Amino acid sequence: MRMRPIIIFETVRRFIRRENGTQLVELAIAVPLMLMLLGGVAEFGRLFYTYSTLTNAVRGGAREASKWERGASWMNGTCAQPQRIVVYGEAWCGGTAPPAILPGLTEANVSVVANGADENHIDSVTVSIHDYQYVPLFDLGKLTGIPSLTLKINLNANATMHQLYNGPTIG
Repeated sequence: MRMRPIIIFETVRRFIRRENGTQLVELAIAVPLMLMLLGGVAEFGRLFYTYSTLTNAVRGGAREASKWERGASWMNGTCAQPQRIVVYGEAWCGGTAPPAILPGLTEANVSVVANGADENHIDSVTVSIHDYQYVPLFDLGKLTGIPSLTLKINLNANATMHQLYNGPTIG
């Protein structure tokens, strides 16, 4: 027995009009996009936090180094206090090192430069962090297979402060 064409069209029309399962399809499309968006926002927030921590650390190191004193330990190489303030958040010489303020930050990433004619005539001090490798929690480049989306980047920060020497001037 043959079905009449009108019955076939009615069956197809009813099938198309049914909305069973459309919410599930919409959810399957929207959830991965929302998760990627949430991960990206979290990563950029973490990146901003890391950069803010680095800039605050170099300010503290520059503040310490700008308190000039004759024969300062950071200038003659006996104790790198400004570098240690930047890396550990506190000045110490000897003993066990406290944990670094950021993972992967070492004293090798920190440089202190005295700007002036000589050791006795310093105008300002520049403290900088160079080549600090930021490692993301959610590496979007690895997750998506697109290497250009990675947030694994080098961060740099520097601060310059004028010398705060208030004692007698030297020759």
